[in-house]
Amino acid sequence: MLKRGKIISEDKEICDLCGLPKELCVCSDLSADEQEVVISNQTRKWGKVVTLISFKGKIDANLDDLLTKAKKKLGAGGTLRGSNTIEIRGDHRFRIKKFLIEQGYDKNKIRIE
Repeated sequence: MLKRGKIISEDKEICDLCGLPKELCVCSDLSADEQEVVISNQTRKWGKVVTLISFKGKIDANLDDLLTKAKKKLGAGGTLRGSNTIEIRGDHRFRIKKFLIEQGYDKNKIRIE
């Protein structure tokens, strides 16, 4: 099969953005560099604190997978609010920042409020 001037086998899938095979694709890492992340706290009913992680800009990352990993790493519950906000129960602002840096997000584009 010929795609983009390269011969590839039928069983390999090629990423449309970077042109690499799907198993070597770096697009999710690149999308992490193109967005700004704002981490903040809110107080809910009865004084319960939640940490909100808001993604601004181009969002190509799978927030469901990111939420699952964050909940396991922090040992806390959480949910996806809307299409670009993750809510984690408890005050985890600094631990979330460290977690996001481990996931490939640029530390200069993560802001804690």
